[in-house]
Amino acid sequence: MGWILKFVDSSIGKKFVMAVTGLSLILFLIIHLAGNLTLYISEEAFNSYVSTIDIIKPLIRVAEVILALFFIFHIYNGFRLWYENRKAKSSKYKVNVSSKNSTIYSRTMIISGSIVFIFLILHLSTMWYAFNFGEHGENHSYYKIVLDWFSNPVYSMFYVFAMVLLGFHLNHGFQSAFQTFGWTHKKYTPFIEKLGTLYAIVMAVAFASIPIYFLFFFGGK
Repeated sequence: MGWILKFVDSSIGKKFVMAVTGLSLILFLIIHLAGNLTLYISEEAFNSYVSTIDIIKPLIRVAEVILALFFIFHIYNGFRLWYENRKAKSSKYKVNVSSKNSTIYSRTMIISGSIVFIFLILHLSTMWYAFNFGEHGENHSYYKIVLDWFSNPVYSMFYVFAMVLLGFHLNHGFQSAFQTFGWTHKKYTPFIEKLGTLYAIVMAVAFASIPIYFLFFFGGK
């Protein structure tokens, strides 16, 4: 047990935890997006989707706890790695040349991650809370909860902004996870980089399209 704790606390261990939790969250986003896209089908389709999930709510609660742990470990290790890297660079180099050896996505990971975290807290305290603990009457509609929140311009615009930064975060995170596992090859790495960029764009655009649709095209009604 001791060696596991030492490994997790090591530099390689922190990166490994970041990679495992990151890829798990990447998979979750795909599943979450698939469910959210039923909003485009109809109100009945989305309500049916959420009601189906409610049938297996005990399993969902377990999954939410595991997911929350993944988020906590990912965020905690992300801040630790950022702080350690910043401390190491400031003590070793008088001139900062990191911009020549990195991308804008990697340099803004701490910023994009922090804002996405703020969005996550807001999202949990609004829609997720209303879905799970709100007062539900006989004519309750999960669809209308989404509609009400996305009819709020401030909420919708922050949602879109957060999704853009999520795309930045995912673009670097997807590629760095493969590097952490040592899955790099001069033949396949360019493909992985393009796949990561494509995934990041699809996730950001697809998620951001939902509040844009409800705010500007659905008419808030």
